[in-house]
Amino acid sequence: MTNSPHFPTRLLHTMLRVGDLDKSVAFYSGLLGMKLLRRQDYPEGEYTLAYLGYQDEDESAVIELTYNWGKSTYDLGSAFGHIALATDDIYATCDALASQGVNIPRLPGPMKNDASIVIAFIEDPDGYKIELIQRK
Repeated sequence: MTNSPHFPTRLLHTMLRVGDLDKSVAFYSGLLGMKLLRRQDYPEGEYTLAYLGYQDEDESAVIELTYNWGKSTYDLGSAFGHIALATDDIYATCDALASQGVNIPRLPGPMKNDASIVIAFIEDPDGYKIELIQRK
């Protein structure tokens, strides 16, 4: 299938609802190294959006964090899987994150069905899973 005017041409962002926007922004920017690209309050809708990424939005897909004012928890459900991020040294990354209190439910190691791929899973402050993948 080729690009046509009828199909989207690029992934823009993935949206996650969060219970504490400042804590989530600190996690994604301070611990995972993303840049806070923009943040906007919408008083009439009683929500705030924050966009974070490793590159500007016109260059790469980003994460949109949505904070609905007054809502501090969400049921994560079973349909959403995870976000995946590349890292050059998965063991050092996990050690650094663990020292900051980040939950690592799956420590770094070979993937179950392909030992040539090394992965780990961490959780953000709301419990969303983030897969770390060792770059070769």
